[in-house]
Amino acid sequence: MNIKELEPQLLALKPTEKAQAIHLLAQSFDNNWKGIEKTPGVCGGTACIANTRIPVWVLVNARRLGISEAQLLQDYSTLSAADLVNAWIYAEVYADEIEIAIRQNEED
Repeated sequence: MNIKELEPQLLALKPTEKAQAIHLLAQSFDNNWKGIEKTPGVCGGTACIANTRIPVWVLVNARRLGISEAQLLQDYSTLSAADLVNAWIYAEVYADEIEIAIRQNEED
């Protein structure tokens, strides 16, 4: 498969799917997610919003509990809307990792 064959399919994606595709491609270059980082010894090495101690799984779980994005931005004043977008995309791509983190923290 080449880019010419992929182009119509890529252009037909929804905006969030396009963002997800971009993140996947970027990850394939350097295995880093813009705005998301894992640091050994920080929050158990789980994926966090860059330069914070806010784990992605915490945001995902809060969202599931009905907390709105506006409320999350108010509760976590250092977060930006872009941080939430990065977290949602990361959580979608790494759904198993996020589910495990949520389960582990519910057991503690």
